Amino acid sequence: MTTPHTTSYEVVPIGVVSSPRKEITDDHWGGVEAVIRLDSGVFGLDALAGLDTFSHLEVVFLFHKVAPEQVHRGARHPRGNAEWPQIGVLAQRVKNRPNRLGVSRCELLKVEGADLYIRGLDAIDGTPVLDIKPYMTEFAPRGEVRQPAWSHELMHEYY
Repeated sequence: MTTPHTTSYEVVPIGVVSSPRKEITDDHWGGVEAVIRLDSGVFGLDALAGLDTFSHLEVVFLFHKVAPEQVHRGARHPRGNAEWPQIGVLAQRVKNRPNRLGVSRCELLKVEGADLYIRGLDAIDGTPVLDIKPYMTEFAPRGEVRQPAWSHELMHEYY
């Protein structure tokens, strides 16, 4: 295994999640309402102009509670379930992944100043937000989507 390449790029959080979910859990995110509190010192509020015309967002965030020594770099059973096959970390959406980056879609309920009120973001309270993009249907996959049966079982109660 090679050493990961390092660069001089800096990624700075643009906000933080304020959520009633304080602990890392796997399921039942669909009804969770939270607020992404953006740091208006990173950009002007005019950067949010028009965001409220979209129903959903894609949010990039940091799994900040995952310690570097907890990162998986190989294969494992999803959620430790031996009934599911061993799958490589890059074939899962596990939080203990290289760079600890999460990407999720959520519903945008409203924008108030630098606060984005959302539903269904699978990030806990205090999660650093790295980027936000409006969700556009044109970015959805084109053609048929294929995924293995175990992933449907895993996601059954996720949202």
